[in-house]
Amino acid sequence: MSVLTGWTPRERHAVLAAYLGWALDAFDFFVLVFVLKDIAKGFQVDNSAIALALTLTLAFRPLGAFIFGRLADRYGRRPILMVNVAFYSLFGFLTAFAPSLMAFYVIRSLFGVAMGGVWGVGSSLAFETVKSDKRGFVSGLLQSGYATGYLAASLVFAFYAFLGWRGMFMVGLVPAFLLIYYIWQMTGEAPGWNRERAQTTSTFSVLRNHWRLVLFAVVMMTAFNFFSHGTQDIYPTFLREQHGFSTAKVSLIAILYNIGAIVGGIGFGSLSQRIGRRRASMIAALMGVPVAFLWAFSSTAVLLTVGAILMQIAVQGAWGVIPAHLNELSPKDVRGTFPGTVYQLGNLIASVNAVFQTELAARSGGNYGLALAVVAIGAALVIALCMKFGPEAKHVEMI
Repeated sequence: MSVLTGWTPRERHAVLAAYLGWALDAFDFFVLVFVLKDIAKGFQVDNSAIALALTLTLAFRPLGAFIFGRLADRYGRRPILMVNVAFYSLFGFLTAFAPSLMAFYVIRSLFGVAMGGVWGVGSSLAFETVKSDKRGFVSGLLQSGYATGYLAASLVFAFYAFLGWRGMFMVGLVPAFLLIYYIWQMTGEAPGWNRERAQTTSTFSVLRNHWRLVLFAVVMMTAFNFFSHGTQDIYPTFLREQHGFSTAKVSLIAILYNIGAIVGGIGFGSLSQRIGRRRASMIAALMGVPVAFLWAFSSTAVLLTVGAILMQIAVQGAWGVIPAHLNELSPKDVRGTFPGTVYQLGNLIASVNAVFQTELAARSGGNYGLALAVVAIGAALVIALCMKFGPEAKHVEMI
């Protein structure tokens, strides 16, 4: 049966809610990537000081993943997803009103807590609702929500001259509250969630009994997060600072490489339904190694754009299997907690990326390309090793 036919209304609404929740969350995150230089100028600090806000957001995401994940395991995926979306949209909006650098750090840290929850809660809602033969496609679609949010930020950045950096952070509030209304009206609870079982499950005991799986998943997700953030977070800064590209040109390149990311995520996610999660992810990650040289060291806008498109196909292609893979590997009683928590613990370790790359670029005479290539190639190789020797659970039942 084709993934584009045979969908029940419950499946469609659950997947759309999870996809949009992650996309709007990513939009609020990536707005900062585009205006990092301008915020630094506004607060009269260097770029690395604002890059610290990216680090803080990533560092606080595990806390949110655990808090919202436990709540979702206890009270259900649907209501906690609505609460989670409300929190991240509120703190994204409040960023626009930060009166000082310290207030900016605090707000982005709280945003990180809220951001940390939505991926795990939304993905458990989706995968506990859809049938197993749809998981590969749904995995790629959900992960492409991240690129969709980045793409939306790219489009809004085209209006930067009108909005300013503070206005950029105000844009996401209304769409987020429309999403909450949609979830409330249209989305049902995941069939895989059981209220009676939830009241008797000890999250800590389950995670402790599966500590080897937890440890492996955290290492794997650390590599994945270095791969994504190492190729995304300072790339607009690289284009503006090292190559002197205009706002319009950076926005256009970002739009194109995020379209590539969406294609990669859905394409490799769907492929994983046939050849397995591990093999599909390995192929995509290793594709990023030779592409890194074109992407980081080209000198013309055309070659940089081609490299960026190919790199994001590789990055999000590798990532496209992850929503399904982590939910399939998860112990069933903590599916709201496990996927998001291990993902965000990997983010915590990788949260040094933006500061590391900006400082490495500064020490190498402003060579952002070198900093980008070092992280991208290293992360791709570690992902390939994790997938080569890690477990596969493609056929596990979740409903």
